[in-house]
Amino acid sequence: MTIYPSSLTTFAAALIVSLAGIASAADFQSDVKPFLLKYCAECHSGKEANADIDFTLIETSDHVDAAFETWEAVVEQLRAHTMPPEDETQPTDEARKKVFNWYAEFVRGAEARPAPFRARRLSVSEYRNTLRSVFGFDLEIAVAEAEQTISERSRVVKLLPIDPPGKSGFKNDTHENPLTVVVWDQYSYLVDAGLEELFSPQRRQELEAFTGSISSVSKNDSSKNDSSKNRAQITNEQAKQLIRKFVPRAWRRGVPSEELDKICERIEGLSGRDLTKAVKFELKTVLMSPSFVYRGLRMPIKSAERQAVDNYELAERLSYFLWADMPDDQLIARAADGTLTEPAMFEAEIDRMIGSPKARSLADVFAVEWFTLKEIENLVNNPPNMVALKSQPLDFMNYLFTENRPLLELVDSDTAFISPFTAGHYGPDSKQMKRYVKQRGIEVEIVPNQKIQLNETAERGGILTMPGILAMNKGPIIRGVWILERILGEHLPEPPANVGQVAGNKRGENLTFRQRFEQHRSNATCAVCHNKIDPLGFALEGFNGGGGYMLKNYKPSKKDLKKGEPPAKPNGIDTSGQLPTGEKFDGIVELKKILTTSQREQVLRNIVKRTMSYALCRKLKIHDQPTVESIVKQMDESNGTWRDLFQAVANSPQFRETMIPVNKVSQNKIPD
Repeated sequence: MTIYPSSLTTFAAALIVSLAGIASAADFQSDVKPFLLKYCAECHSGKEANADIDFTLIETSDHVDAAFETWEAVVEQLRAHTMPPEDETQPTDEARKKVFNWYAEFVRGAEARPAPFRARRLSVSEYRNTLRSVFGFDLEIAVAEAEQTISERSRVVKLLPIDPPGKSGFKNDTHENPLTVVVWDQYSYLVDAGLEELFSPQRRQELEAFTGSISSVSKNDSSKNDSSKNRAQITNEQAKQLIRKFVPRAWRRGVPSEELDKICERIEGLSGRDLTKAVKFELKTVLMSPSFVYRGLRMPIKSAERQAVDNYELAERLSYFLWADMPDDQLIARAADGTLTEPAMFEAEIDRMIGSPKARSLADVFAVEWFTLKEIENLVNNPPNMVALKSQPLDFMNYLFTENRPLLELVDSDTAFISPFTAGHYGPDSKQMKRYVKQRGIEVEIVPNQKIQLNETAERGGILTMPGILAMNKGPIIRGVWILERILGEHLPEPPANVGQVAGNKRGENLTFRQRFEQHRSNATCAVCHNKIDPLGFALEGFNGGGGYMLKNYKPSKKDLKKGEPPAKPNGIDTSGQLPTGEKFDGIVELKKILTTSQREQVLRNIVKRTMSYALCRKLKIHDQPTVESIVKQMDESNGTWRDLFQAVANSPQFRETMIPVNKVSQNKIPD
């Protein structure tokens, strides 16, 4: 019996609402564990346990709580009768019901509460954005690049190691990402480079934003190097003003005056080059401190274990969620004067932030990692074409996020974004584009997308059938897995090492791909996953490996339609399928209808869980589940929009509160 974590089913969610009680370890031992040992342990025990799940090791209530995602999967598999496999002994309906009841009580008994505080280092993208916001400029490398090539200009991105995804699947989940000597050395170099540039002649405007108007002095020598002339000369008072503005900005909160006074005392009486050198040293100390590199370390704590985060921490959580960047001056001001926690002001600030250009990070970071969009960069060597394929889903997601569109338009929408490089996939709808005129002397160029309405090409609505998405997911299996994991929120185990590829026709055979695939998946254990994967992937068989729609000129005859079966399509293409729920469809348009109706709740649940994980920078736990279900219900009943979801997540106890283990802290000190 192969179990893998996945999202809650509609049936399980209904049980959560209808049943009450507190699940205990005793209930698990008496009702659930015997069931698992009888029907599941043959495959899920020992060193080679399928999906690395060993039911024999789950003994205590802590073990039960830690495995909550496994119980989601167990309930779904049992409800769908996909486990145990057909050739194994099957439990009775009464036995299954006991597991369902226990699971409902298990989730029902969980208290909605925040997770314990854990220090988290800024991710690479957050560090880059924050450093830019502090200085007022980006740290860039001068790159000599050929026309229409794409080069990374950010020193931060070029130098810092790539963040691995955390347990949540997102790179901002850096809890397990250590601060190595290599990273520390790169921080030091980047801070030095930023400070040198801040005090350079070309950054006079940015420096004066901290110090006020400053005078300039020329070198005494006769150097002809322009960069040596007009060196900024700050006075001691201006240096102190710089420190008093720079430090709170870098630490993203108000800093006690006595702490700032101590820094200013260390530069007292200095002038000229000695003053500049000392100021740079003090500012580097600030930017190399844990208060800059980590989040939340300066948040004051109370004696209580559970507490609301302070205003500055709330502002920081909000800005890194919606912007992947530090709070701006207005948000900090709202935190400082205490108005940020007023419900109307909090709602207004979220709306303002969603409307800011900085909210593009929701597409460029959140959506890219959720939908693995960086894979599109490996499809083609032609930069303008690659940018067109990747920017299309990014512009679409930015539209959904920032223009208050319904959540389920992710799956099916009548709006798309196209450029001359993707227009060929959109038939007559592409005529809505403004005429593109190539610049004189340029053979090819990167062209921005234009927004169109899908009047004639309904099959292209939503993210599933964008050319770049289809091209990076070639074949029915990969496409099916992508939909199952990224849209429906199910997680599949790794396939067996010896699974092999779908064999070609033998001599004398003329089997279709689907017929050959049936032979490939004949193994009962493999069929459990394939029963979920294959129908989703086959719905996209009308699209070729490059994302082109092969059925755009196909129209079934009246004779075919009278047969009562899906009419035959050209070239043996078969887009029909049946989900484990028994729902049948033919083609992507019908599948999308199922995803937005009968499977609506599961899609919404995945959207909520992905958004919460990204916002909280961590994997969700059992104590997050009641909040997830509450938001899913709210979004389902109100046909919620992305703005509604962002508001709901930001107002959740997980987002606005924290847990501090009292026995591990002293007054006003965050634990290491």
